[in-house]
Amino acid sequence: MPFITTRDNTEIFYKDWGTGQPVVFSHGWPLNADAWDPQTQLMADNGFRAIAHDRRGHGRSGQTWTGNDLDTYADDLAQLIETLDLRDVILVGHSTGGGEVTRYVGRHGSDRVAKAVLLSAIPPLMLKTDANPEGLPREVFDEIRKGVATDRSQFYQDLSAPFYGANREGHQVSQGTRDAFWLWSLQVGIKGSYDCIKAFSETDLTEDLQRFDFPTLIAHGDDDQIVPIVAAGEKSSKIVKDNTFKVYPGAPHGLSMVAPFKDVFDADLLAFARG
Repeated sequence: MPFITTRDNTEIFYKDWGTGQPVVFSHGWPLNADAWDPQTQLMADNGFRAIAHDRRGHGRSGQTWTGNDLDTYADDLAQLIETLDLRDVILVGHSTGGGEVTRYVGRHGSDRVAKAVLLSAIPPLMLKTDANPEGLPREVFDEIRKGVATDRSQFYQDLSAPFYGANREGHQVSQGTRDAFWLWSLQVGIKGSYDCIKAFSETDLTEDLQRFDFPTLIAHGDDDQIVPIVAAGEKSSKIVKDNTFKVYPGAPHGLSMVAPFKDVFDADLLAFARG
């Protein structure tokens, strides 16, 4: 399996499929690169080079005690891009992966970037503050910490329902999809999983978004129960200069994996990459 080794000697696993303009996928918490398989296959089948990595602490990458923060995640992404010498890159980030992509631009600039896609992404800030009243209260994230620390297996099983909208009437979420979520989540080291909660909830990415100087697709479901659209996609669309804001009516947080939203997003992703 292909790995890169970061400057702090952490092994980062990645998949590298197809040839053509590179499209680099960053996954959400608490998943891994496998969550992007339908889209990596889609892009590789259509003349792109699709690359997806497991964030440190997740999946097949190293489980470090430190570095489970957006600065380090972004630096790992930069090292992957530089090691593979990728240029004219289309960055695609879901949820926390969207924060990773955003912080990458903030820390490393856009010289290698052609476009970006932020799907159900955490920017600009998830935590409710006086300056960010649309965010979620700290108690919400404390409950997530409690779930990970006490019975993470059951917590992840329960979390799969709102993640994919399986708690909504008329949903089309299979048990297999929920089982895959649980399996991927249990591959995350408990330290990395716990620390990442602070990273995705408390990191202010407003200034990083202001550095976007390339076409950006901001895509979000208006029934996202994990990263509410009012605090995320809507606000990001008012910060990023050159963006297309696509709202998916009734779509959940994990819309790229469940019908009928997956097919619509796939078509939008491919059209944006080709455009």
